[in-house]
Amino acid sequence: PYLKRFLKAFPSIHVHVEYRRANEVYDDVLSNDADLGLVACPTRDARLAIVPLRTESMVVITPPSHPLAATRPLPVERLEGQRFIAFEPDIPTRKAIDRFLRERGVAVRTVMEFDNIETVKRAVEVEAGVAIVPEGSVAQEVARHSLAALPLAGATLERPLAVIHRADKVLSPAMSRFIALLAGQAAKGSDLEC
Repeated sequence: PYLKRFLKAFPSIHVHVEYRRANEVYDDVLSNDADLGLVACPTRDARLAIVPLRTESMVVITPPSHPLAATRPLPVERLEGQRFIAFEPDIPTRKAIDRFLRERGVAVRTVMEFDNIETVKRAVEVEAGVAIVPEGSVAQEVARHSLAALPLAGATLERPLAVIHRADKVLSPAMSRFIALLAGQAAKGSDLEC
């Protein structure tokens, strides 16, 4: 929706969007192959400027037929021993989820690892396991009843989102306006340390 609003307001601006792994986003921005990057759990680097945007609430997702699907909110301890669909180990969100579970003494059985949310969701839909993903990423599946989204009881789990660009980059007016549009939805704080 942000991109649509931006392009409607500035139809002459050319925007090219690519999905990339987090490390590739940082590399592309640092090498000037990309003007801006959108990342979760931004990594501090003196060569980069980080503009916080908002935090995304994370939820446990299960197939609707799963025994945990009706447990709202879900105590994190109920994830103990569950078959778990995870992000790949080098993805910042995975590292943060692993730390969150470890700090609470919860051990899951990781059965699959993927580098993107869409594949994680599909694996949960086919009953390969449960997962933790951003709540907004499953709105359509929840509405279609192909997934159940369960908030966690007694623990807030969020991941921060940010725009990154080279610290020495002179931003064009269009880039500045796009960042301002995205940052207009900024929220402060996060209980998920990345």
